[in-house]
Amino acid sequence: MKMLRGIIRVHPFLAALLLVSALASLARAGADPVNRDSHGVALRGYDAVAYHTRQEAVHGEKAYAYEWNGAIWYFTSAGNRELFAENPERYAPQFGGYCAWAVGHDYIADGDPTAWSIVDGKLFLNYNKQVQALWLEEIPQLIEKGNGNWPKLLLR
Repeated sequence: MKMLRGIIRVHPFLAALLLVSALASLARAGADPVNRDSHGVALRGYDAVAYHTRQEAVHGEKAYAYEWNGAIWYFTSAGNRELFAENPERYAPQFGGYCAWAVGHDYIADGDPTAWSIVDGKLFLNYNKQVQALWLEEIPQLIEKGNGNWPKLLLR
């Protein structure tokens, strides 16, 4: 730490350049197209199809895994896996499974698979149940804003 202070004191331009460079690389990182856990699993292992067919959040199984869009998706049955494989865009959560309320406000936050809603046949997740309550108050506006923000958030 003492050495770092010395570098900053002696070379303020170098310190500023390093800081700007670090911030620029973070800004370019952008969001992954699918919110995944550290093992690459989407939806924390919940079955994306079950939200639509059973109207509930249900954990899938590794035995019915499918890889799509850089993530591993788990399902409760071979049938659900096949439905997803035939049309993943129909079943996958919007905004990559990130919090739809946050994307509507132009930032990224994790989506909780137990804080979800289906709107016009599309699955949306929220950060938690409290944020979901806010989402439910302004769904149409947040979807419109989110649709505009999402491509930019992927590039940041």
